[in-house]
Amino acid sequence: MNTDMLTTFLTLGIATAFFIHGKIRSDLIAIGALLVLIIADIITPNEALSGFSNSVVVMIAGLFIVGAGIFNTGLAKMLGNQLLKLGGNHEGRLLVIIMVTVGVFSAFMSNTGTVAVLLPVVMSMAVSLKTSPSKLLIPLAFASSLGGVLTMIGTPPNLVVNGLLKEHGYEPLHFFGFTPVGLVAFITGILFMTWIGQRMLPNHQHMQQQMNEEQTGQELVGIYNINHLLYLIEVPDTSPIIGKSLIGLDLTGRFDVTVISFERKESDGLQLFGNGAHVVVPKTHTTFQAGDQVLVFGQAEAMIKEYGLRDITERTEVKERFLSREFGLTEILIAPQSKFKNKTLRDIHFRKKYRCNVLALNLNGYYILKDAAKQCLRPGDALLVYGKWDDMEMLSEMIDDVVVVGKVSQKATTAIARGKAPIAGAIMLLMLLLMTFEWLDPVVTVLLSAFLMIVTGCVRSTSDAYRTINWESVFLIAAMLPMATALEKTGGVLVVSEALLNILGDYGPYAVLTGFYLLTMTLSQFISNTATAVLFAPIAMTTAVSLGVSPYPFVIAVAISASMAFATPVASPTNALVMNAGGYTFKDFAKIGVVLQLVLTVVMIIAIPFFFPF
Repeated sequence: MNTDMLTTFLTLGIATAFFIHGKIRSDLIAIGALLVLIIADIITPNEALSGFSNSVVVMIAGLFIVGAGIFNTGLAKMLGNQLLKLGGNHEGRLLVIIMVTVGVFSAFMSNTGTVAVLLPVVMSMAVSLKTSPSKLLIPLAFASSLGGVLTMIGTPPNLVVNGLLKEHGYEPLHFFGFTPVGLVAFITGILFMTWIGQRMLPNHQHMQQQMNEEQTGQELVGIYNINHLLYLIEVPDTSPIIGKSLIGLDLTGRFDVTVISFERKESDGLQLFGNGAHVVVPKTHTTFQAGDQVLVFGQAEAMIKEYGLRDITERTEVKERFLSREFGLTEILIAPQSKFKNKTLRDIHFRKKYRCNVLALNLNGYYILKDAAKQCLRPGDALLVYGKWDDMEMLSEMIDDVVVVGKVSQKATTAIARGKAPIAGAIMLLMLLLMTFEWLDPVVTVLLSAFLMIVTGCVRSTSDAYRTINWESVFLIAAMLPMATALEKTGGVLVVSEALLNILGDYGPYAVLTGFYLLTMTLSQFISNTATAVLFAPIAMTTAVSLGVSPYPFVIAVAISASMAFATPVASPTNALVMNAGGYTFKDFAKIGVVLQLVLTVVMIIAIPFFFPF
């Protein structure tokens, strides 16, 4: 074994140990390993950076954006809710429908995103059935991993091995190339969970329901009980309020009324409506004009009577105006060392400075709707804030002064994408058609779909698109791909391949295939399935060539086994996601996951060569 090979194996071993340890980000570990190989002159800088231009890496980044558009518009939740309703009140039927629904979604979208969207839906259905969520959440997580192997884009290992086949001159698999063997794995998993796994699932009866969803705008309206204080008024031509400014009228001081927005038919507004009107954000010198439709907050009856205004609240969808794609609600908490401490909203000129309205206060459970601006703020006080999403995002960055409950950027993204589910569905369908019929290169198809998600507003902006990408996964794959190059250059791939052949070669290709499957599956319980596939796929291909058989069953086995991560809660992000929500322990995953993986190993060793002969 030469020095370069020894250095490569040592670097790989240390990196794997850090991956298993789990205290350092996986992308940082991979980049550190990459730097060692460059400094040791095992790979060139160009070879080290080649992973970042790899089509697999670009596709994965693009798929995060496509998935975000599907989730933001509510398309995934809408479809999921409809499908889960078919389960009715039968726990066994519901388990099957949950697994089928999640599996189908995971075939085309992020496994983690799918579970995150459907987790609260499944939790609420468990409560309705008066059963423990722990009976349904492990099947939810397992189905996402099983569904990922159904298509080319369902999970990164599929993309990795397909890219490797293409790189070595073999015919790449088409979009549904993994589907036959993936279906066998998927159906096996469902049958196992229905007949055997369901009996092994824990029943944490005393577990508190943990649905840590942030409150939506509509929920905040209900919690603070402010719906009856929203008025939409119209300014008639004869009103004496015409031409007067907000600062001159002092509506807050005289009537305890806050003007939230104006809708007027002029060109100086911010948001164009279908009727040619614009929303104008009120400022101190904003004046009332004839025909204005004004959204106000407070007991507005006295103001309406004094200025001869027309109350059109009953004839208009006030909530739609109040919570829109541009405006919304959020809740902020005063931080312990905040500069707002012991000051009133008037003292800090909150509305003028931050362009947001504070509609109500929550002072340790006591809700203040009147004279909120006169209350002295203390650490822990909650403020119900209304304004433009962009302004509230800026407010959320003041981490020394306030703590924003939930992610404003995510709330804004969801609000803006509201009503665009059909567009997101059409884009997803286009992507599937282009990939199925291979009219464009897959990477071009994914980039086109991601571009359409942004320009149609399914993803709010380019900045939002970049935020939706899991850069840890992208950098992990890009940094690990050159590791395979180093193993090939130093002869490490050949050494591992020959070792496996020496141990199992005499027993034929089935034995070698089983060895690869078990080795890849075991390692994927502790490190990223992507990193596992990147490392073992080249070795599997070299071993197949040495045996004189087709490489397809070997690389397919690596891809499938890398995705079968069920035995530990750290094996997959989806497992970790349901662990706390279901009150699971490490033992719960091991008890069910190990048995399921052994069953799948037997089935896959038979199925893979059947669909991809030696």
